[in-house]
Amino acid sequence: MELGLSSYTYTWAVGVPGHLPRKPLTAIGLINKTYTAGLRLLQIADNLPVESMTPDEIDKISKFARQKKVRIEYGARGLTFDHAIRCLFLAERFDSEILRMVIDAPGFEPDLATVKSILRDLLPELKQRKIKLAIENHDRFKAKEFAEMVEYTASEWIGICLDSVNSMGAGEGFETVSEILLPYTINFHVKDFTIFRMFHKMGIVIEGRPAGKGMLNIPDMLHKLNEYGKCRSVILELWTPPEPDIEATIQKEEKWAVESIEYLTKLLK
Repeated sequence: MELGLSSYTYTWAVGVPGHLPRKPLTAIGLINKTYTAGLRLLQIADNLPVESMTPDEIDKISKFARQKKVRIEYGARGLTFDHAIRCLFLAERFDSEILRMVIDAPGFEPDLATVKSILRDLLPELKQRKIKLAIENHDRFKAKEFAEMVEYTASEWIGICLDSVNSMGAGEGFETVSEILLPYTINFHVKDFTIFRMFHKMGIVIEGRPAGKGMLNIPDMLHKLNEYGKCRSVILELWTPPEPDIEATIQKEEKWAVESIEYLTKLLK
C-alpha cells in the first residue's frame, strides 16, 4: 500500500468557507507539498474547485504532477449518473486509477435502491475507462448498506473508500464499520481521532489528532488491509481543531501533517 496526502490533509490551508486564508493552498501547492514530503501520491478531493477549472488549468496541474512524478487520485461528491460521468472524465485527465465518491451532495440524498441503480448503470463506464469507483462511507448510510452497494454489482470496479471517522455520524463505531467494510476497501482514509466528554458532562466531542496520537489502532488496520489485499492507497486526512486565528490554525495543521507523515511512513515501510 502506498501512502499519500490529500486536499483534506490541509483543509484549513486550502480554505474552509468563512475562514479563508490570505493565500489558499492550490493544487500545484499540494503537489509540491507531496513531493517535498517524499511521497508520490495525492488525492485531490471536492474541497478544491476542480470542476470549475478550465481545461488549460487542469492540464497544467496534470502536467506538473507528471513532472514531479506525483500520481493523482481524484475525489468528488454527489453520485448522480451524469455527475459521475463528468467526474470520470476529470479522473481520466488526471490519469487517476480511482474515483473516490461521496454519495450525498447538497439537495441530493438518494435512498439505497437509487444508489444501486446508479452503480449498475455506471459499471460499463468504469470498465471502459479502467477506473475503480471508491464509495466513501460518509455519515448517513450504515456500513451494511455500503457493503450491500458493493455486493450488488459484484464487480472489481466498485469498492469502498474506508474513512476511519465518518460513520460515527451514522451512529456506528469504527470497529463495527471496519469489520464489515474491510473486505471491500480499495482506498483507506487514515484519520486519527480522540473522544472526550464535554466539561458539563452532558455530551461528547469527537476531535482529530495527528496519526498515531489518537484512538485509532493504525498498525492493526494496515495489517488487516494487507491481509485482504485489495487496498492500494492509504490517504492521510486530518481533522485539525482550529486555533483563535487562521494563521495559527494552518501552522498547527502543517505540524500535524509532518508528524503524521513521519509516523505513517515508518509503518508502511
